Amino acid sequence: MPYDPMLVQPMREDMTAMQVEELTDAAAVDAFMAREGTKLVFVNSVCGCAAGQARPALRLALQHGTKPDHVGTVFAGQDVEATMKARGHFEQVPPSSPSVALFKGSELAFFMPRHLIESRDANAIAFDLVGAFDEHCA
Repeated sequence: MPYDPMLVQPMREDMTAMQVEELTDAAAVDAFMAREGTKLVFVNSVCGCAAGQARPALRLALQHGTKPDHVGTVFAGQDVEATMKARGHFEQVPPSSPSVALFKGSELAFFMPRHLIESRDANAIAFDLVGAFDEHCA
């Protein structure tokens, strides 16, 4: 059952305030993934670890000088079609939300699943994201 839109809207606004593009349907995911360069897909969630760790970590990491060319988000449990389409690009890893997938072209270069988010603080997660950005986005 989907969550109340009034509950979810601030979580969406948190992402767009970071200049992260909302991918709300399969066509938007296809267009996003067809772009040249590096791409980050953030699988958003209503869980506490998304709010307390993952979104703040992404905000910190995106302040780094080296970052992906394109950053987009799908919202698990809300944008079901878009989330399924995005996960199809990294189907070699089990579904996880929140999670972060970084692509170099069409190849998955880095993936951070929920279990590497939920027990860590935002600074530690951001450190790992920045390391991935330096390795794959330079």
